[in-house]
Amino acid sequence: SQTVTGNFAKVIHGLNANQLTDQVIQRSKRMILDTLGVGLLGASTEVCHKVAQYGKIYSSDLSSTIWGHLDFRLPPLYAAFVNGVAVHSMDFDDTWHPATHPSGAVLPAVIALSEAFPQKKKISGLDLLLAFNVGIEVQGRLLHFSREARNIPKRY
Repeated sequence: SQTVTGNFAKVIHGLNANQLTDQVIQRSKRMILDTLGVGLLGASTEVCHKVAQYGKIYSSDLSSTIWGHLDFRLPPLYAAFVNGVAVHSMDFDDTWHPATHPSGAVLPAVIALSEAFPQKKKISGLDLLLAFNVGIEVQGRLLHFSREARNIPKRY
């Protein structure tokens, strides 16, 4: 019997960009575009403004963009948090059943990390799509393995 962690590691370790089918790439691009749109809309919300102001107390040599604010950057961890809040604040981002929002949790982290790479180590668009899909796959597997998630429909 394989552990959940072992299952994750086996799947993730074996993935590469060549395995992304045209259909997966097209769906991923649509999910990313949708998430960016919702995040840009959410960037103007009061809750997003509050978490962005809180993030300003942290500094780092590395920085990533806060969506909708070209003049404002934060360390990758906080940029991912602020952008994730922006996406979720509108609550129009994509959803799985039982209720979870895959792209809103994954995309802000992937983009913030990709921006933090040094110029000479920038990742390609295909690598970004792979990282996005790995994040979505991990979230789906966590959902699949979670007893708590299976009980969500019964509670509502």
